[in-house]
Amino acid sequence: MTRSAQATSVGNPRDQALDRLARAAYSLSAADSRLRGRATRTAGALSLTHARAMRALADQGPLSVTQLATATETTNAATTQLVNGLVKAGYVTRERSADDKRTAVVTLTPTGTQRHRDRQAALTRALHTALGHHDTATLDTAADVLQHLAAIYDQL
Repeated sequence: MTRSAQATSVGNPRDQALDRLARAAYSLSAADSRLRGRATRTAGALSLTHARAMRALADQGPLSVTQLATATETTNAATTQLVNGLVKAGYVTRERSADDKRTAVVTLTPTGTQRHRDRQAALTRALHTALGHHDTATLDTAADVLQHLAAIYDQL
C-alpha cells in the first residue's frame, strides 16, 4: 500500500472499518487452520469441514459422496478424504448404493450422531457466551457479512 493510500485509509473511518473486517477474516481463517491441525493430531477433534459434513448428514440423512461434496462446498476428492477420516473415527459408514454400485452412500453412525449433537451443543453454548450481548439484527448482519466474505474469497 502506498503512503497516500495508507493516509487515506487512516483518515477514512469506512476504510478503517473495512480493514478491521479484512484482518478479522484473516484471523478467522488462521483459527480454522489451527482447528484443522488439531483435528489431524487429536482423536475426536473435528475440523469445520468435518462438522459441516456431519451436520449435512444429520440434517439431510444419508448422502452420496457427490451430494456430500456439494453440501460441504468441497470437491469430490476432498470429500472422499474427509469421509475416510470420519469412517476411521467411527462417525460415518460408507456403503455402495443398492441402485448404483459406482456410488458410495455416507451415513452417520450412532456415535457420529452423538458426536454431532455434542459439537452442536458446544458451538451453541460458545456462541451464546461470546455473542449473547448482540441483538438478532446485529447477528443477522454479521451472517450477511460472512456470506459476502465467502463470495469475495471465491472470486480471489
